[in-house]
Amino acid sequence: MKELKVPTSRSYHEYLISSLKTPESAAGYIEAMLELESEGPEPELLRAGLKDVVDAYLQMNKLSAEAKLIYEKLDRMLSESGGEEIYALITLLDKLGLQLAVAVK
Repeated sequence: MKELKVPTSRSYHEYLISSLKTPESAAGYIEAMLELESEGPEPELLRAGLKDVVDAYLQMNKLSAEAKLIYEKLDRMLSESGGEEIYALITLLDKLGLQLAVAVK
């Protein structure tokens, strides 16, 4: 496995945001946040991951006003429900031998 070198002149969060500026890296990051761990779902990780991707797209001026409103609505829903619906779908798909994937359009 390749060793990750984090620049010391910037914070880790700044480095993370800069690494999410391609659709491929954003898709992989969100997909990793959706994976079920043996301990169960971690909705706060999903919320944080979505925020990181949104922050990266905001920095590049690639987030439309409509996308920002949808993100804010989804973040409120995830905050209230703990992502129950999303994780129930993921669990059902897993039991059916399927998985949810995030891919670049």
